[in-house]
Amino acid sequence: MEAADYEVLSVREQLFHERVRECIISTLLFATLYILCHIALTRFKKPTEFTTVDDEDATVNKIVLELCTFTLAVALGAVLLLPFSIISNEVLLSLPRNYYIQWLNGSLIHGLWNLVFLFSNLSLIFLMPFAYFFTESEGFAGSRKGVLGRVYETVVMLMLLTLLVLGIVWVASAIVDNNKASRESLYDFWEYYLPYLYSCISFLGVLLLLVCTPLGLARMFSVTGKLLVKPRLLEDLEEQLYCSAFEEAALTRRICNPTSCWLPLDMELVHRQVLALQTQRVLLEKRRKASAWQRNLGYPLAMLFLLVLTGTSLGQVSFSKLGSFGAVIQVVLIFYLMVSSVVGFYSSPLFRGLWPRWHDTAMTQIIGNCVCLLVLSSALPVFSRTLGLTRFDLLGDFGRFNWLGNFYIVFLYNAAFAGLTTLCLVKTFTAAVRAELIRAFGLDRLPLPVSGFPRASRKTQHQ
Repeated sequence: MEAADYEVLSVREQLFHERVRECIISTLLFATLYILCHIALTRFKKPTEFTTVDDEDATVNKIVLELCTFTLAVALGAVLLLPFSIISNEVLLSLPRNYYIQWLNGSLIHGLWNLVFLFSNLSLIFLMPFAYFFTESEGFAGSRKGVLGRVYETVVMLMLLTLLVLGIVWVASAIVDNNKASRESLYDFWEYYLPYLYSCISFLGVLLLLVCTPLGLARMFSVTGKLLVKPRLLEDLEEQLYCSAFEEAALTRRICNPTSCWLPLDMELVHRQVLALQTQRVLLEKRRKASAWQRNLGYPLAMLFLLVLTGTSLGQVSFSKLGSFGAVIQVVLIFYLMVSSVVGFYSSPLFRGLWPRWHDTAMTQIIGNCVCLLVLSSALPVFSRTLGLTRFDLLGDFGRFNWLGNFYIVFLYNAAFAGLTTLCLVKTFTAAVRAELIRAFGLDRLPLPVSGFPRASRKTQHQ
Protein backbone atom coordinates (compact mmCIF):
# COMPACT_ATOMS: atom_id res chain seq x y z
CA MET A 1 0.00 0.00 0.00
CA GLU A 2 1.17 3.52 -0.77
CA ALA A 3 1.49 6.37 1.72
CA ALA A 4 -1.72 8.00 0.46
CA ASP A 5 -3.65 4.79 1.14
CA TYR A 6 -2.29 4.65 4.66
CA GLU A 7 -3.37 8.25 5.23
CA VAL A 8 -6.90 7.53 3.95
CA LEU A 9 -7.08 4.42 6.14
CA SER A 10 -5.89 6.34 9.22
CA VAL A 11 -8.50 9.05 8.60
CA ARG A 12 -11.22 6.41 8.28
CA GLU A 13 -10.06 4.71 11.47
CA GLN A 14 -10.06 8.02 13.29
CA LEU A 15 -13.58 8.82 12.12
CA PHE A 16 -14.71 5.33 13.11
CA HIS A 17 -13.23 5.65 16.60
CA GLU A 18 -14.77 9.11 17.05
CA ARG A 19 -18.16 7.77 16.01
CA VAL A 20 -17.91 4.83 18.42
CA ARG A 21 -16.82 7.16 21.21
CA GLU A 22 -19.79 9.49 20.59
CA CYS A 23 -22.19 6.52 20.62
CA ILE A 24 -20.74 5.25 23.91
CA ILE A 25 -20.93 8.70 25.56
CA SER A 26 -24.50 9.28 24.35
CA THR A 27 -25.55 5.83 25.57
CA LEU A 28 -24.00 6.37 28.99
CA LEU A 29 -25.63 9.79 29.37
CA PHE A 30 -29.05 8.51 28.36
CA ALA A 31 -28.72 5.41 30.56
CA THR A 32 -27.96 7.66 33.55
CA LEU A 33 -31.02 9.82 32.84
CA TYR A 34 -33.15 6.71 32.33
CA ILE A 35 -32.14 5.22 35.70
CA LEU A 36 -32.84 8.50 37.51
CA CYS A 37 -36.26 8.85 35.87
CA HIS A 38 -37.14 5.22 36.61
CA ILE A 39 -36.32 5.74 40.30
CA ALA A 40 -38.48 8.89 40.33
CA LEU A 41 -41.48 7.25 38.65
CA THR A 42 -41.40 4.22 40.94
CA ARG A 43 -41.83 6.62 43.87
CA PHE A 44 -45.09 8.00 42.45
CA LYS A 45 -46.78 4.99 40.83
CA LYS A 46 -49.59 3.08 42.50
CA PRO A 47 -48.24 -0.24 43.81
CA THR A 48 -51.71 -1.79 43.49
CA GLU A 49 -51.63 -1.37 39.69
CA PHE A 50 -48.56 -3.61 39.44
CA THR A 51 -49.63 -6.29 41.93
CA THR A 52 -53.13 -6.96 40.62
CA VAL A 53 -54.66 -10.42 40.33
CA ASP A 54 -54.92 -9.97 36.56
CA ASP A 55 -51.40 -10.54 35.19
CA GLU A 56 -52.38 -8.95 31.88
CA ASP A 57 -53.06 -5.52 33.43
CA ALA A 58 -49.86 -5.73 35.45
CA THR A 59 -47.84 -6.51 32.30
CA VAL A 60 -49.46 -3.64 30.41
CA ASN A 61 -48.71 -1.22 33.27
CA LYS A 62 -45.07 -2.33 33.37
CA ILE A 63 -44.68 -1.73 29.63
CA VAL A 64 -46.35 1.67 29.88
CA LEU A 65 -44.12 2.59 32.84
CA GLU A 66 -41.01 1.87 30.75
CA LEU A 67 -42.36 4.06 27.92
CA CYS A 68 -43.06 6.86 30.41
CA THR A 69 -39.55 6.46 31.82
CA PHE A 70 -38.10 6.83 28.32
CA THR A 71 -40.19 9.97 27.70
CA LEU A 72 -39.24 11.54 31.02
CA ALA A 73 -35.56 10.81 30.33
CA VAL A 74 -35.89 12.59 26.97
CA ALA A 75 -37.55 15.55 28.74
CA LEU A 76 -34.70 15.75 31.25
CA GLY A 77 -32.21 15.53 28.37
CA ALA A 78 -33.97 18.42 26.62
CA VAL A 79 -33.65 20.51 29.80
CA LEU A 80 -29.92 19.76 30.08
CA LEU A 81 -29.28 20.23 26.35
CA LEU A 82 -28.71 23.98 26.23
CA PRO A 83 -26.79 24.26 29.55
CA PHE A 84 -24.53 21.36 28.55
CA SER A 85 -23.85 23.00 25.18
CA ILE A 86 -23.04 26.38 26.77
CA ILE A 87 -20.68 24.86 29.34
CA SER A 88 -19.00 22.66 26.70
CA ASN A 89 -18.46 25.65 24.46
CA GLU A 90 -16.83 27.59 27.29
CA VAL A 91 -14.60 24.65 28.21
CA LEU A 92 -13.45 24.24 24.60
CA LEU A 93 -12.74 27.96 24.34
CA SER A 94 -10.78 27.98 27.61
CA LEU A 95 -8.80 24.77 26.97
CA PRO A 96 -8.61 24.31 23.21
CA ARG A 97 -5.52 22.06 23.21
CA ASN A 98 -6.17 19.92 26.27
CA TYR A 99 -5.90 16.23 25.39
CA TYR A 100 -8.35 15.02 28.06
CA ILE A 101 -11.31 17.02 26.76
CA GLN A 102 -10.93 16.29 23.06
CA TRP A 103 -13.96 14.02 23.31
CA LEU A 104 -16.06 17.12 24.07
CA ASN A 105 -16.21 18.31 20.47
CA GLY A 106 -18.79 19.90 18.22
CA SER A 107 -19.72 16.60 16.60
CA LEU A 108 -20.82 15.16 19.96
CA ILE A 109 -22.91 18.24 20.80
CA HIS A 110 -24.58 18.22 17.37
CA GLY A 111 -25.29 14.52 17.77
CA LEU A 112 -26.92 15.06 21.17
CA TRP A 113 -29.17 17.81 19.75
CA ASN A 114 -30.24 15.54 16.89
CA LEU A 115 -30.90 12.63 19.24
CA VAL A 116 -33.03 14.74 21.57
CA PHE A 117 -34.98 16.06 18.58
CA LEU A 118 -35.53 12.54 17.24
CA PHE A 119 -36.52 11.04 20.60
CA SER A 120 -38.85 13.98 21.33
CA ASN A 121 -40.66 13.36 18.04
CA LEU A 122 -40.78 9.65 18.76
CA SER A 123 -42.17 10.14 22.28
CA LEU A 124 -44.75 12.83 21.52
CA ILE A 125 -46.09 11.42 18.26
CA PHE A 126 -45.84 7.65 18.77
CA LEU A 127 -44.85 6.39 22.22
CA MET A 128 -47.13 8.43 24.48
CA PRO A 129 -50.28 7.98 22.34
CA PHE A 130 -49.42 4.28 22.15
CA ALA A 131 -49.02 4.14 25.96
CA TYR A 132 -52.40 5.82 26.55
CA PHE A 133 -54.29 3.65 24.05
CA PHE A 134 -52.49 0.57 25.35
CA THR A 135 -53.64 1.34 28.89
CA GLU A 136 -57.25 1.89 27.83
CA SER A 137 -57.47 -0.98 25.32
CA GLU A 138 -59.24 -4.27 25.96
CA GLY A 139 -58.79 -6.04 22.61
CA PHE A 140 -61.17 -6.34 19.70
CA ALA A 141 -64.48 -8.05 20.23
CA GLY A 142 -64.23 -11.74 19.40
CA SER A 143 -60.43 -11.83 19.49
CA ARG A 144 -58.37 -13.79 21.97
CA LYS A 145 -57.75 -12.08 25.27
CA GLY A 146 -54.18 -11.21 26.11
CA VAL A 147 -51.50 -8.58 25.71
CA LEU A 148 -51.15 -9.28 21.98
CA GLY A 149 -54.83 -8.52 21.33
CA ARG A 150 -54.48 -5.21 23.13
CA VAL A 151 -51.38 -4.44 21.07
CA TYR A 152 -53.36 -5.00 17.84
CA GLU A 153 -56.11 -2.63 18.96
CA THR A 154 -53.59 -0.02 20.07
CA VAL A 155 -51.73 -0.15 16.75
CA VAL A 156 -54.97 0.32 14.79
CA MET A 157 -55.98 3.29 16.97
CA LEU A 158 -52.52 4.80 16.58
CA MET A 159 -52.67 4.48 12.79
CA LEU A 160 -56.06 6.20 12.71
CA LEU A 161 -54.74 8.98 14.94
CA THR A 162 -51.68 9.39 12.72
CA LEU A 163 -53.88 9.76 9.62
CA LEU A 164 -56.05 12.30 11.44
CA VAL A 165 -53.08 14.39 12.59
CA LEU A 166 -51.48 14.14 9.14
CA GLY A 167 -54.65 15.50 7.56
CA ILE A 168 -54.95 18.33 10.08
CA VAL A 169 -51.32 19.38 9.58
CA TRP A 170 -51.66 19.22 5.79
CA VAL A 171 -54.79 21.41 5.88
CA ALA A 172 -53.13 23.85 8.30
CA SER A 173 -50.10 24.09 6.01
CA ALA A 174 -52.35 24.73 3.02
CA ILE A 175 -54.18 27.51 4.90
CA VAL A 176 -51.08 29.21 6.29
CA ASP A 177 -48.89 28.87 3.19
CA ASN A 178 -50.98 28.33 0.08
CA ASN A 179 -48.09 27.10 -1.99
CA LYS A 180 -47.95 23.89 -3.95
CA ALA A 181 -44.29 23.31 -3.13
CA SER A 182 -44.90 23.65 0.60
CA ARG A 183 -47.81 21.19 0.47
CA GLU A 184 -45.85 18.69 -1.57
CA SER A 185 -42.94 18.93 0.88
CA LEU A 186 -45.15 17.39 3.56
CA TYR A 187 -45.17 14.15 1.57
CA ASP A 188 -41.56 13.67 2.70
CA PHE A 189 -42.40 12.22 6.10
CA TRP A 190 -39.02 12.28 7.85
CA GLU A 191 -37.50 15.37 6.29
CA TYR A 192 -40.42 17.80 6.38
CA TYR A 193 -43.53 16.40 8.04
CA LEU A 194 -42.06 15.47 11.44
CA PRO A 195 -40.02 18.70 11.83
CA TYR A 196 -43.08 20.74 10.81
CA LEU A 197 -45.30 18.90 13.27
CA TYR A 198 -42.68 19.22 16.00
CA SER A 199 -42.37 22.95 15.33
CA CYS A 200 -46.14 23.27 15.88
CA ILE A 201 -45.88 21.34 19.16
CA SER A 202 -42.88 23.43 20.19
CA PHE A 203 -44.80 26.63 19.41
CA LEU A 204 -47.62 25.44 21.66
CA GLY A 205 -45.02 24.66 24.33
CA VAL A 206 -43.58 28.17 24.04
CA LEU A 207 -47.08 29.63 24.46
CA LEU A 208 -47.60 27.39 27.49
CA LEU A 209 -44.31 28.63 28.94
CA LEU A 210 -45.50 32.20 28.34
CA VAL A 211 -48.45 31.56 30.65
CA CYS A 212 -46.86 29.24 33.23
CA THR A 213 -43.49 30.94 33.76
CA PRO A 214 -44.86 34.29 35.07
CA LEU A 215 -47.12 32.38 37.46
CA GLY A 216 -44.15 30.30 38.57
CA LEU A 217 -41.87 33.32 39.03
CA ALA A 218 -44.43 34.86 41.37
CA ARG A 219 -45.11 31.54 43.08
CA MET A 220 -41.40 30.93 43.76
CA PHE A 221 -41.36 33.65 46.41
CA SER A 222 -44.16 32.07 48.42
CA VAL A 223 -42.67 28.56 48.00
CA THR A 224 -39.27 29.78 49.19
CA GLY A 225 -40.95 31.57 52.11
CA LYS A 226 -42.57 28.32 53.22
CA LEU A 227 -39.30 26.38 53.05
CA LEU A 228 -37.14 28.94 54.85
CA VAL A 229 -37.44 30.37 58.36
CA LYS A 230 -38.69 33.94 58.28
CA PRO A 231 -37.45 36.63 60.69
CA ARG A 232 -39.47 37.12 63.85
CA LEU A 233 -40.82 40.40 62.52
CA LEU A 234 -42.69 38.56 59.75
CA GLU A 235 -44.11 35.60 61.68
CA ASP A 236 -44.74 34.59 65.30
CA LEU A 237 -43.74 30.94 65.70
CA GLU A 238 -44.70 30.89 69.38
CA GLU A 239 -48.28 31.81 68.55
CA GLN A 240 -48.45 29.21 65.79
CA LEU A 241 -47.08 26.53 68.14
CA TYR A 242 -49.59 27.47 70.82
CA CYS A 243 -52.52 27.33 68.36
CA SER A 244 -51.34 23.99 66.95
CA ALA A 245 -50.95 22.45 70.42
CA PHE A 246 -54.37 23.81 71.49
CA GLU A 247 -56.11 22.32 68.40
CA GLU A 248 -54.31 19.00 68.86
CA ALA A 249 -55.37 18.82 72.53
CA ALA A 250 -58.99 19.60 71.61
CA LEU A 251 -59.09 16.87 68.95
CA THR A 252 -57.41 14.36 71.28
CA ARG A 253 -60.07 15.11 73.90
CA ARG A 254 -62.78 14.42 71.32
CA ILE A 255 -61.17 11.07 70.45
CA CYS A 256 -60.97 10.06 74.12
CA ASN A 257 -64.54 11.25 74.88
CA PRO A 258 -66.60 10.77 71.69
CA THR A 259 -69.90 10.88 73.65
CA SER A 260 -69.24 14.40 74.97
CA CYS A 261 -70.16 15.92 71.60
CA TRP A 262 -73.81 15.81 70.54
CA LEU A 263 -72.83 15.77 66.84
CA PRO A 264 -71.75 12.48 65.18
CA LEU A 265 -67.98 12.40 64.64
CA ASP A 266 -66.04 10.89 61.78
CA MET A 267 -63.27 9.28 63.82
CA GLU A 268 -61.11 8.55 60.77
CA LEU A 269 -61.23 12.22 59.75
CA VAL A 270 -60.39 13.32 63.30
CA HIS A 271 -57.40 10.95 63.41
CA ARG A 272 -56.10 12.37 60.11
CA GLN A 273 -56.46 15.90 61.47
CA VAL A 274 -54.50 14.96 64.60
CA LEU A 275 -51.69 13.46 62.51
CA ALA A 276 -51.58 16.58 60.33
CA LEU A 277 -51.39 18.80 63.40
CA GLN A 278 -48.61 16.68 64.90
CA THR A 279 -46.62 16.94 61.67
CA GLN A 280 -47.18 20.69 61.59
CA ARG A 281 -46.06 21.02 65.22
CA VAL A 282 -42.84 19.07 64.55
CA LEU A 283 -42.04 21.33 61.60
CA LEU A 284 -42.70 24.43 63.69
CA GLU A 285 -40.41 23.09 66.43
CA LYS A 286 -37.62 22.62 63.90
CA ARG A 287 -38.10 26.13 62.58
CA ARG A 288 -38.07 27.58 66.10
CA LYS A 289 -34.72 25.88 66.79
CA ALA A 290 -33.15 27.52 63.73
CA SER A 291 -30.14 29.73 64.37
CA ALA A 292 -30.29 33.51 64.28
CA TRP A 293 -28.13 33.60 61.14
CA GLN A 294 -30.47 31.24 59.34
CA ARG A 295 -33.53 33.18 60.50
CA ASN A 296 -32.34 36.76 59.97
CA LEU A 297 -29.91 36.34 57.06
CA GLY A 298 -31.02 33.29 55.04
CA TYR A 299 -34.53 34.50 54.21
CA PRO A 300 -33.55 38.04 53.05
CA LEU A 301 -30.66 36.70 50.96
CA ALA A 302 -32.90 34.09 49.31
CA MET A 303 -35.54 36.71 48.49
CA LEU A 304 -32.87 39.06 47.14
CA PHE A 305 -31.41 36.25 45.00
CA LEU A 306 -34.85 35.46 43.56
CA LEU A 307 -35.44 39.16 42.83
CA VAL A 308 -32.11 39.43 41.00
CA LEU A 309 -32.80 36.29 38.95
CA THR A 310 -36.32 37.45 38.08
CA GLY A 311 -35.13 40.93 37.10
CA THR A 312 -32.31 39.50 34.99
CA SER A 313 -34.69 37.19 33.16
CA LEU A 314 -36.87 40.17 32.23
CA GLY A 315 -34.01 42.32 30.91
CA GLN A 316 -32.07 41.91 27.67
CA VAL A 317 -28.57 41.45 29.07
CA SER A 318 -25.57 40.33 27.03
CA PHE A 319 -23.66 37.73 29.05
CA SER A 320 -21.14 36.94 26.32
CA LYS A 321 -18.90 39.81 27.45
CA LEU A 322 -18.53 38.23 30.92
CA GLY A 323 -16.83 35.09 29.63
CA SER A 324 -17.12 31.98 31.78
CA PHE A 325 -18.97 33.85 34.52
CA GLY A 326 -21.59 34.93 31.97
CA ALA A 327 -21.98 31.32 30.83
CA VAL A 328 -22.62 30.25 34.43
CA ILE A 329 -25.25 33.00 34.79
CA GLN A 330 -26.95 31.81 31.60
CA VAL A 331 -27.09 28.23 32.89
CA VAL A 332 -28.49 29.35 36.26
CA LEU A 333 -31.14 31.47 34.55
CA ILE A 334 -32.19 28.63 32.24
CA PHE A 335 -32.61 26.22 35.16
CA TYR A 336 -34.44 28.89 37.18
CA LEU A 337 -36.91 29.53 34.37
CA MET A 338 -37.50 25.81 33.91
CA VAL A 339 -38.18 25.29 37.62
CA SER A 340 -40.44 28.36 37.65
CA SER A 341 -42.38 27.11 34.62
CA VAL A 342 -42.95 23.71 36.27
CA VAL A 343 -44.08 25.40 39.50
CA GLY A 344 -46.40 27.70 37.56
CA PHE A 345 -47.72 24.77 35.51
CA TYR A 346 -48.78 22.81 38.58
CA SER A 347 -50.05 25.98 40.31
CA SER A 348 -52.43 26.90 37.49
CA PRO A 349 -56.06 25.86 38.06
CA LEU A 350 -56.20 24.09 34.69
CA PHE A 351 -53.34 21.66 35.41
CA ARG A 352 -53.49 21.44 39.19
CA GLY A 353 -55.20 18.06 39.00
CA LEU A 354 -52.12 16.55 37.31
CA TRP A 355 -49.99 17.03 40.43
CA PRO A 356 -48.41 13.59 41.16
CA ARG A 357 -48.99 12.08 44.59
CA TRP A 358 -46.52 9.89 46.45
CA HIS A 359 -47.32 6.22 45.73
CA ASP A 360 -50.83 7.26 44.63
CA THR A 361 -50.57 8.39 40.99
CA ALA A 362 -52.61 6.58 38.37
CA MET A 363 -50.95 5.37 35.18
CA THR A 364 -52.92 7.73 32.93
CA GLN A 365 -51.93 10.62 35.18
CA ILE A 366 -48.26 9.64 34.87
CA ILE A 367 -48.65 9.63 31.08
CA GLY A 368 -50.18 13.11 31.18
CA ASN A 369 -47.37 14.43 33.38
CA CYS A 370 -44.69 12.98 31.10
CA VAL A 371 -46.29 14.50 27.99
CA CYS A 372 -46.64 17.95 29.58
CA LEU A 373 -43.10 17.93 30.96
CA LEU A 374 -41.73 16.88 27.57
CA VAL A 375 -43.63 19.68 25.81
CA LEU A 376 -42.32 22.24 28.32
CA SER A 377 -38.73 20.99 28.27
CA SER A 378 -38.52 20.64 24.48
CA ALA A 379 -39.68 24.25 24.13
CA LEU A 380 -37.10 25.48 26.68
CA PRO A 381 -34.25 26.07 24.14
CA VAL A 382 -36.58 28.04 21.87
CA PHE A 383 -38.00 29.89 24.89
CA SER A 384 -34.51 30.88 26.13
CA ARG A 385 -33.45 31.98 22.66
CA THR A 386 -36.61 34.04 22.18
CA LEU A 387 -36.16 35.88 25.49
CA GLY A 388 -32.53 36.62 24.63
CA LEU A 389 -31.12 34.79 27.66
CA THR A 390 -28.45 33.22 25.46
CA ARG A 391 -26.81 33.96 22.13
CA PHE A 392 -26.06 30.29 21.59
CA ASP A 393 -27.44 29.17 18.23
CA LEU A 394 -29.92 26.33 18.29
CA LEU A 395 -28.32 23.31 16.65
CA GLY A 396 -29.78 20.53 14.54
CA ASP A 397 -33.44 20.70 13.58
CA PHE A 398 -34.14 23.08 16.48
CA GLY A 399 -32.69 25.88 14.34
CA ARG A 400 -35.22 25.29 11.56
CA PHE A 401 -38.02 27.21 13.29
CA ASN A 402 -38.61 30.10 10.87
CA TRP A 403 -40.71 32.17 13.24
CA LEU A 404 -37.65 32.77 15.45
CA GLY A 405 -36.38 35.22 12.83
CA ASN A 406 -39.60 37.26 12.79
CA PHE A 407 -38.92 40.49 14.68
CA TYR A 408 -42.56 41.26 15.43
CA ILE A 409 -43.28 37.80 16.91
CA VAL A 410 -40.17 37.94 19.12
CA PHE A 411 -40.91 41.52 20.22
CA LEU A 412 -44.54 40.81 21.06
CA TYR A 413 -43.55 37.64 22.92
CA ASN A 414 -41.00 39.50 25.05
CA ALA A 415 -43.45 42.31 25.75
CA ALA A 416 -46.18 39.84 26.76
CA PHE A 417 -43.76 37.93 29.00
CA ALA A 418 -42.56 41.11 30.73
CA GLY A 419 -46.12 42.37 31.18
CA LEU A 420 -47.49 39.12 32.58
CA THR A 421 -44.52 38.65 34.91
CA THR A 422 -44.81 42.22 36.23
CA LEU A 423 -48.55 41.79 36.77
CA CYS A 424 -48.09 38.50 38.66
CA LEU A 425 -45.28 39.91 40.82
CA VAL A 426 -47.23 43.06 41.68
CA LYS A 427 -50.26 40.98 42.60
CA THR A 428 -48.14 38.66 44.77
CA PHE A 429 -46.29 41.41 46.62
CA THR A 430 -49.39 43.54 47.19
CA ALA A 431 -51.58 40.65 48.37
CA ALA A 432 -50.07 40.68 51.87
CA VAL A 433 -50.36 44.50 52.06
CA ARG A 434 -54.00 44.37 51.00
CA ALA A 435 -54.73 41.67 53.59
CA GLU A 436 -53.14 43.75 56.34
CA LEU A 437 -55.09 46.88 55.32
CA ILE A 438 -58.35 44.94 55.26
CA ARG A 439 -57.56 43.57 58.73
CA ALA A 440 -56.53 47.02 60.03
CA PHE A 441 -59.76 48.70 58.92
CA GLY A 442 -61.85 45.80 60.21
CA LEU A 443 -63.26 44.97 56.80
CA ASP A 444 -62.68 41.26 57.39
CA ARG A 445 -65.28 41.35 60.21
CA LEU A 446 -68.06 42.72 58.03
CA PRO A 447 -71.01 40.36 57.55
CA LEU A 448 -71.14 38.68 54.19
CA PRO A 449 -74.21 39.28 52.00
CA VAL A 450 -76.66 36.42 52.35
CA SER A 451 -77.84 35.09 49.01
CA GLY A 452 -80.82 32.91 48.32
CA PHE A 453 -83.54 35.22 49.66
CA PRO A 454 -85.86 36.65 47.02
CA ARG A 455 -86.09 40.38 46.76
CA ALA A 456 -89.29 42.00 47.78
CA SER A 457 -91.51 43.02 44.91
CA ARG A 458 -92.55 46.60 44.35
CA LYS A 459 -96.06 45.79 45.51
CA THR A 460 -94.76 44.48 48.84
CA GLN A 461 -92.47 47.51 49.25
CA HIS A 462 -95.35 49.92 48.76
CA GLN A 463 -97.44 48.02 51.31
